[in-house]
Amino acid sequence: MREVMVMVAPNGARRTKADHPALPITAAELAADAAACAAAGAAAIHLHVRDGEGRHSLDPDRYRDAVAAVREAAPGVVIQVTTEAADRYAPGEQMASVRSVRPEAVSLALRELIADASNEREARAFLSWVREAGIAPQVILYTPEEVSRCLALVDRGVIPFASPFLLFVLGRHSADRQSAPADLDPFVAALGGRDLPWAMCAFGRRECECALHAARLGGHVRVGFENNLHLPDGRIAPSNAALVEAAADLLRAEGFAIMDGTGARALMGLDR
Repeated sequence: MREVMVMVAPNGARRTKADHPALPITAAELAADAAACAAAGAAAIHLHVRDGEGRHSLDPDRYRDAVAAVREAAPGVVIQVTTEAADRYAPGEQMASVRSVRPEAVSLALRELIADASNEREARAFLSWVREAGIAPQVILYTPEEVSRCLALVDRGVIPFASPFLLFVLGRHSADRQSAPADLDPFVAALGGRDLPWAMCAFGRRECECALHAARLGGHVRVGFENNLHLPDGRIAPSNAALVEAAADLLRAEGFAIMDGTGARALMGLDR
């Protein structure tokens, strides 16, 4: 059976408890959520932290507190921090946060880190440092065109990883922010047959359908309150763990095995 990694994105940069009362915000809430999600089948967590007013933050101290809490509560889970700009941070601030925190894994949006050719030199130096520091990057891509651009940057050495882990984001630019499984197909086609590890996340209530389609195409999945609040039957999910469990159950029913933290570390190159 092919193993599929399930990553959970429990909060994101913008949602609050007004969107869902179980949305984790504090380090203690994130830790409890991570433990529940790990028990439900999550091998990795995509971590956002907030400032004292509940706004998206890249503050290194807040990251260190959250990472420590999650590590204690869910010791086997890969902890990936985000560098999302969320209209608050410039590339230099994003890179400075990573250098200070030195996480085991980090997500980096191509359009934010390397917006155009003028950013390439600084990004190459930063990503070379990421590689030397043993940090596992995941490159976030919002369109098939960004996939093609990412591959070109890999070929030119601007992204100095032979097999970078990619994340395809479905539904971000749809009118109603509702994704569909077919949205994934152009991303996979843009790979041109390259054997690179990838995962997808999907906006909206068809998240689990998109996750299953990704697994069938050879990818991995990210689910959670950051992009979706609904179970496959349309009900509001009571927790992030319920979304993880729903995805894992659907994948197992199709004959896939759910990857554990050890497998996730191997997938992301953290076992070297």
